[in-house]
Amino acid sequence: MKHMEASSRSDMMLNAPVSRVIFKLAVPTIISMLITNIYNMADTFFVSQIGTSASGAVGVIFSAMAIIQAIAFTIGMGSGTNVSQALGAGDEERARRYVATSFFTALIVGVIIAAVSLMNIDWLVRFLGATETIAPYAKDYATYIFYAAPFMMGSLAMNNLLRFEGMSFYGMIGITIGGVLNMVLDPIFIFGLGLGTAGAAIATAISQFISFVILLVISNTKADVISIRLRDFRPTLAMYGRILYMGLPSLGRQGIASVSTILLNNAAGFYGDAAIAAMSIVSRFVLFINSTVIGFGQGFQPVCGFCYGAGRYSRVREAFAFCVKVSTLILLVLATVSFIFANPIITAFRRDDPLVIEIGTLALRLQLCSLPLWGLITMSNMFTQSIGYGVRATIIATARQGIFLIPALLILPQIFGLLGIQMAATVSDVLTFFLTIAIVSGILKQLKAMPDKA
Repeated sequence: MKHMEASSRSDMMLNAPVSRVIFKLAVPTIISMLITNIYNMADTFFVSQIGTSASGAVGVIFSAMAIIQAIAFTIGMGSGTNVSQALGAGDEERARRYVATSFFTALIVGVIIAAVSLMNIDWLVRFLGATETIAPYAKDYATYIFYAAPFMMGSLAMNNLLRFEGMSFYGMIGITIGGVLNMVLDPIFIFGLGLGTAGAAIATAISQFISFVILLVISNTKADVISIRLRDFRPTLAMYGRILYMGLPSLGRQGIASVSTILLNNAAGFYGDAAIAAMSIVSRFVLFINSTVIGFGQGFQPVCGFCYGAGRYSRVREAFAFCVKVSTLILLVLATVSFIFANPIITAFRRDDPLVIEIGTLALRLQLCSLPLWGLITMSNMFTQSIGYGVRATIIATARQGIFLIPALLILPQIFGLLGIQMAATVSDVLTFFLTIAIVSGILKQLKAMPDKA
């Protein structure tokens, strides 16, 4: 049975039309990404009804969640890339070891993060950018988020492993159930039980635990999925080296993003809680839009890694070109519609604070101007990561959120004030776009010169 499933998966990856395979794998991941970001936005929406300071607290702690997710993605995607390449090469034993190493490492690291963060919670929320008025709300929210860190990391690791095995539908099930549960529990805990920002975090923690359990059951009961077994947890330094090398772009992309968010919160804090709240809302909404493209790219990655491992280089190029075209078109449509309705979008989150609406509307429109560029940037990052160009993938991943954004956040506010904060992401997007073209064009030329293996 396992052999038949593996043979069927190989035939689909290597021979079915690229567009059909990618859409089949991408639809579940797009749904997973949308659900994840919807319940992140639900936290922001419901907490924003409490007040501007409470809304700012979610934005402040989001950078800590981004760090947790960045480490989990580093482990999950770094292992997943090795899994897909091992399966493409027909080495299932190696794939099993990477699966076990990914899962148990994510759990262990999650426990360490939770313990260290909870012991330093007061210092941490201030470091993340909380003002005097935001800090109490941020501490309430962060406490339960850190309790859930091991389950959050375990879920993300399993979800990534399922994707790279070509089983993204199963990952969607666990993420979707947890996300829907989060949205249901948010108003109950925040308002019904009167728990405020802590209620939003408790809802998130419970939802993450439920997703974790569901994904763990799926991973160990489905015949077409590589089971997570403790006896396969035999990591070596060489394995961790390959996981880190392949996963480094994810750490760069999301880890540096959290650093930028901390800088953004501290810079916006000079203009008051309204500025922090507005930029938090904008960041969540833009991330929600881009989640469709990230989900689409995650459907592309297993095809890319599998075909590269099997020596089908022309198919890798074909898949990349297809994904860039589709993702750019998706972003262009979503950016245009959101630009028109930018004011109502921000108003929906914080209708009682005109200053939040004013700051957020302009910031959102400025970011939407460069949003279509994310199609090439995101797909190039996933493309280079999936075929093992770890250093160049990391450069692309860190460019927008680090190489260009951090200097922009440090320099532009000094020249343009609050407008500098609002326009920093747009400037970074444009510069990253041109850097990405320079990097990827060279790789595509190299790939074109490599003949397909029989």
